[in-house]
Amino acid sequence: MALYTLDADLPVLVEPVVVAAFDGWVDAAAAASSAIDQLTTGATVIARFDADALYDYRSRRPLLDVVDGVLSDLSWPELVLRHTNAGGRDLLILAGAEPDLLWRALAANVRDLVHRLGVVQWVSLGAVPATVAHTRPVPVMATASRDGLLHSGEVRGPAGLLRVPSAALSAIELEVTGSGIPAAGFFAQVPPYVGGGYAAASLALLEHLARHLGITLPLDELAEVAVRERARYDAAAAADPETQEMIGRLEAMAGEEDLRLPTGDELAREIQRFLRDRTDEPDPPR
Repeated sequence: MALYTLDADLPVLVEPVVVAAFDGWVDAAAAASSAIDQLTTGATVIARFDADALYDYRSRRPLLDVVDGVLSDLSWPELVLRHTNAGGRDLLILAGAEPDLLWRALAANVRDLVHRLGVVQWVSLGAVPATVAHTRPVPVMATASRDGLLHSGEVRGPAGLLRVPSAALSAIELEVTGSGIPAAGFFAQVPPYVGGGYAAASLALLEHLARHLGITLPLDELAEVAVRERARYDAAAAADPETQEMIGRLEAMAGEEDLRLPTGDELAREIQRFLRDRTDEPDPPR
């Protein structure tokens, strides 16, 4: 049984590339999903996945609008595939809320769908918490399903074994690569004190994506947002000695010129800490 509905009026696709990111896990500071939002402006939905089958609405409740005491609208979580053309390349943007259920069935459905659409490559975008400072360029880890897929300047990481709770995106990517479609991934590292959006990380992801695909993306507005955010973080740090001290320690770990990738053990510890902190947060009122 198909978990998606495909638009009957599909555009003509020439060697399309899937670019995928979900919100939630492996989306620290919403950096990856915000990057995807930049790509979906003006994009056309060509496939919708069955939300009732994929989401547990008690863990990811729809948003309810109440206007003047009247229940007016529900916004449901969704997972969709959109088409856009960027720099002459057909891009298929798989984005939405990370599914709760049927990961294996969803992965098989996505595998069949991308072959049906003639996809030639898969690119995952993500963001992870790491021991980095906002005063440094955003480090981006790269993954690749085979040698020679990454361009010069991209370094696979992290070193060593990394064993952490998986994202649904990774489960889907493994199914897709197992069927013969090559895949790359770019994962921005986000400072541990950043909350909300982090435009610098979104910008870094899109810069790596553009370089990887050999296309040009309009990133000036996002770059301006990143500059304004940097100024706010600088001002907040200047007013708080403890934050200044923490940033100094993070800078010292990186070194003046060394934007090293963390080892697998280091990144696993940081992700586990991030997961533990989220679990310890008090439940929202019901």
